[in-house]
Amino acid sequence: MRYSTKTQILSGSAIVAAGLLFSGAAMAQNVSIAFSASELGATAYNPVAASTLNTATSLIYDRLVEQDADQSYHPHLATSWEETADGMAWTFSLLEGVTFHDDTPFNAAAVQSWIASYAGTENEYLVEAIGSVDVIDDLTVRFNMDRPEPNLLYNLASAFMGIPSPTAFAELGDNFGVTAAVGTGPYELQSFEIGLETVLVRNEDYTWGSDLSENTGPGHIETFTFREIPDQSTAFLELRTGGIDLLLGVPTDFLQILEAEANIQIIQMPGVGISYMPINVTAPPFDNILVRQATGMAIDQEGIVAAIYNGVGAPAHNFLISSLPEANVDPALNVTYNPARARELLEEAGWVMGNDGVRVMGDERLTVRLYTANTTELTRLTQVVQAQLGEIGMEAIITVFDSSTIRDEYRNNTHQLAVRSYDWNNSDILDWFFSGNRLGYPNVSMWQDEEGQRLNDIAMTESSTSAERIANFTAYHEYVLSQHLFVPIYQPTQNIAFNSDAITVPDPVRGSRFRGQSFMDIQIVE
Repeated sequence: MRYSTKTQILSGSAIVAAGLLFSGAAMAQNVSIAFSASELGATAYNPVAASTLNTATSLIYDRLVEQDADQSYHPHLATSWEETADGMAWTFSLLEGVTFHDDTPFNAAAVQSWIASYAGTENEYLVEAIGSVDVIDDLTVRFNMDRPEPNLLYNLASAFMGIPSPTAFAELGDNFGVTAAVGTGPYELQSFEIGLETVLVRNEDYTWGSDLSENTGPGHIETFTFREIPDQSTAFLELRTGGIDLLLGVPTDFLQILEAEANIQIIQMPGVGISYMPINVTAPPFDNILVRQATGMAIDQEGIVAAIYNGVGAPAHNFLISSLPEANVDPALNVTYNPARARELLEEAGWVMGNDGVRVMGDERLTVRLYTANTTELTRLTQVVQAQLGEIGMEAIITVFDSSTIRDEYRNNTHQLAVRSYDWNNSDILDWFFSGNRLGYPNVSMWQDEEGQRLNDIAMTESSTSAERIANFTAYHEYVLSQHLFVPIYQPTQNIAFNSDAITVPDPVRGSRFRGQSFMDIQIVE
C-alpha cells in the first residue's frame, strides 16, 4: 500500500531551507494558502474521529454528496439516492471506477465499513440513525434506519463524512490521519507538520470530481501548501508580499487595504458561524443565572460590528446563523445589550460596586478568567469584551492560548469565560456545544441539564420530517437561550483574498464554503 506521508516537526532553520526548495520553476507548480483563524489547531486528518478539521481535509477525502451554496445536494461518490416514503431506508448508487490513494477500490463494502467506523467516536451522532448497512451489489448500498433522519443528506455532505480507505483505516489505527491520511480525493497528503504546515500533492488518477467544479480532475495545481499563521497581520502581509497566494480568512480590518491593492482580489461569501463567549456554568460566580444574564447584557454587539468589523457582517443575538429557520426564536430570548439592566442584575445577585470600579461581595472581587486563542481577530475582540465587562464592574483577566492548548484547558475546567467562534451552518451545532455528553470540549459551557438534554434528544432523534426538526430545534434553542449559557457577539462573512497575478479562482464559488470543489478550479496565471 502507498503510505508515503510522515509527520515532521521541523526546526525554524529547516523550515526556511525547505521553503527555498520551492523557489524558481518549482514554485510555479505550488500554490500556498493560509488557513483561516477558525481552522487552526487540527491535530489529525481523520474525519471519522476528529473534533476539528480544516479545508485541506476536503481535498484528501470525497463525500457521497455535496452541498451547494443554495443548500441543494449534488451527487459525488453517490450518483443517485432514494428514500422510502416512511424514511426508514435510503438506497445509494455509487460511482464506478473510483479508487483510494492506496489503490484499493471504493465500493459498497467500503461504505459499509466506513459507516461502522463511527461507533464510539464523538462524530457517531452523524450516523447513529443508521441501524445497519446492506451491500446490495458492488455499487449499491442500502442504509436501514432505526428512525427517520431528515438531516441525513446534510450529514453526508459534511467535512466529517469524508470517506477513508477501510484498509488504511484499519492498519493505521490511532495513527490514521497523522502519519497518513488515505481517501479518494483529488489530492494526497504528502506531509503534515502539526501546527505548522500541510502539503498536498495532486492525485494523478483523479477523474471523478463533482459537478460543483468545472474541472473534474486531475487538479490543475501540482501541490497545495497550507500554512497555519496564527497572527493574521502576518498572514495579511504575506499575501501582499507574495509569501502566500490565497488567504482563506481575511480579517475585516484588512479588507479596505486589500481592496486598494491592484493584484489582490477579494471573494465575500455568507458566513456559516458566529463568534461568541461561552460561560462556564460550573465556575462561580457564573453558577448564578443572574450573573450569567448580566454578562450577556454587557456586550454591545452592534457597537462591536461597527467599531471592530467596520460594519462588515452582522451582530449575533442567538447561537445560530440568521439564515437558519431555527434562529427565529421568541425575540424576548435574544441576547441584547442593556448595561443598565446588567448592573441591576449584579446588584440583585449581591455584587455591589467597589471604590475602584470592580464589584465586590464581602471580601471577594468580581474578577474572572477570560480565555481566548492566539489569533489577531479573536484577541482583539476579547480585549473589547474585557472593556465592556469592565463597564458593569466585572474585571476580566485575559489569558491567550494556542488553538490546541485551549481545548485542554476547557476539558480541565480551568476557564470561566472564553471568546471563540464556530463554523457550521446547521442547527445540530446546539447538540455539539450544549449536550451534557460532551462536557469540557466541545461543551465549553460545562452545562448538564435534564430538561435541556431531553429537548436535545427530541431534536436529534425524534424528528421525522424537516418541519418537525425545525420545530424541535427551535424549542431546544429557546431553552438554551433561557439559561444564559453564552453571549452571542458577531456573525462574520467569509472573506477570501488571493493574488490575481499568481492564480485564478472560480467565480462564482460553488458550495457553502470555499473548499475542495473550488480548489479543483484554481489555476496558475501564465
